[in-house]
Amino acid sequence: MGGEEKVKIGDAMEDWERTTLKRVLDRSRETQEVFTTESGIPVKRLYTPLDPEGADYNRDLSFPGEYPYTRGVYPTMYRGRLWTMRQYAGFGTAEDTNERFRYLLEHGMPGLSVAFDLPTQLGYDSDDPLAEGAVGRVGVAVDTLADMEIIFKDIPLDRVSTSMTINAPATILLAMYIAVGEGQGIPREKLTGTTQNDILKDFIARGTYIFPPEPSIKLVLDIVEYCFEHVPRWNTLSITGYHIREAGANAVQELAFTLANAITYIEKARERGLEVDDFAPRLSYSLGCHRDLFEEVAKYRAARRLFAKIMKKRFRASNPKSYLFRTYSGSCGSTLVTQQPLNNIVRVTMHALMGILGGHQAIHTSCWDEGYAIPTEDSARLALRTQQILGYESGLCNTIDPLAGSYYVESLTSEIEKRASAYLKKIDDMGGMLEAIQNGYVVREIQESAVQYQKQVDSGEKVIVGLNKFVMEEEDVEEQDIFAFDPEKERVQKEKLAAIKAKRNHREVGSSLEELGKAIDKDENLMPAIMKAVKCYATIGEICTVMREKWGEFKAPTYI
Repeated sequence: MGGEEKVKIGDAMEDWERTTLKRVLDRSRETQEVFTTESGIPVKRLYTPLDPEGADYNRDLSFPGEYPYTRGVYPTMYRGRLWTMRQYAGFGTAEDTNERFRYLLEHGMPGLSVAFDLPTQLGYDSDDPLAEGAVGRVGVAVDTLADMEIIFKDIPLDRVSTSMTINAPATILLAMYIAVGEGQGIPREKLTGTTQNDILKDFIARGTYIFPPEPSIKLVLDIVEYCFEHVPRWNTLSITGYHIREAGANAVQELAFTLANAITYIEKARERGLEVDDFAPRLSYSLGCHRDLFEEVAKYRAARRLFAKIMKKRFRASNPKSYLFRTYSGSCGSTLVTQQPLNNIVRVTMHALMGILGGHQAIHTSCWDEGYAIPTEDSARLALRTQQILGYESGLCNTIDPLAGSYYVESLTSEIEKRASAYLKKIDDMGGMLEAIQNGYVVREIQESAVQYQKQVDSGEKVIVGLNKFVMEEEDVEEQDIFAFDPEKERVQKEKLAAIKAKRNHREVGSSLEELGKAIDKDENLMPAIMKAVKCYATIGEICTVMREKWGEFKAPTYI
């Protein structure tokens, strides 16, 4: 846009403000309210071609599939192929989860996403006293390879992509998955999917860590290195901002801390001797979908652009695939409201819309009843149908990046990139993300953001429909509509585990665990030793016990 045209637009806007706007401004609610995004970014009354200042199309946007990938990581995006539709599922026993997976696959879901129970995530067997009352509660219980074999029974692993939300014991669960594939006669080269495998965000936000940071990162990189050599189509690490957001971070913090974690992993991998272009193309990312539609879309666009710049300028990656910020997004559970829970159907639809307009490669939609319990089959199907309707009926996928060129969205994209970059510089100045985690900086930033957000909700400044406004005395959900967990599942799981322990070859188990301990002492890649142990039906608890004895457990510091 030429300077003369900018002057004309500026003059016209001033004239509009003096006349049309002035006549109604005193009666507008705008005189009483300050408008910001959820992250506190000021929102102007009106955006024009004068926004964003200094924008350059070729430099800042370019075209889909080309640097800096603002408009999408692939040239055809959804015109060529829709995003992978996933539903996060897993509960009770392996049999329960297998039944739910097959149900979802029958209804058109092309990708699986496995939820593991808390004992599994923390490396405890179902018969461990510390697992009492938690077995199968928030995900499926997996003690041995036998459970994984049942979870994927009659599900051909060469025809589905599987995402596993597992971190501290990710090496063990991936080894089990590979073993299941081998049992089906499927070569490792044909397995596709993702292990979340992002332990840094657990130290920041989620808390499902086991070991101290250094050995934890070693395990992460063991998967990265092993899969590069043996499971080339596997996404080895999904660097996850979702849980950082759920802990209370705003959109800018979520993006900045996710990228800071990514930088740390890449630096550690290079220290290990790995070439960035060998492993970076198999990295993926996960960000949450919160409440502010335009801010979320701008966040995803800024993420692609900022990450591409980091990979090109900081890490000197030469493979364009290393630049791709391939994203899996999901409904932030914290945005779901238990009051008037059917309203969550609308919220989840908005989350899917954010992911589509934001150009994601995989999307998970929560279910309206997740504020109460594990979703029922009906609510899980409705969440899947939400994505299918948007994908096939809405016209959203007919063109790429349809919000590009919006004066507001482009301005917001640039502002989020600017603010996230400032966070990254501050973290670099501290000595990197590990130092920022250990000195409590990241946790304090998230806590301050969470407190500020809660104050706005409590005061009514931020309206949450059904919670602090438009409240109803009676809830419109009946008890029979909610999934009821059967406590007998824990007893059944313990009996299954006892049976496996009774019939396995104890000498082979003991030998494999001894070999694992030796591999740890030699600082070898542990995946081969873990593969051998899981095939002997060593339990996740037994394998983690060897690691605990060698490395100890991480105890979270108290930040003041």
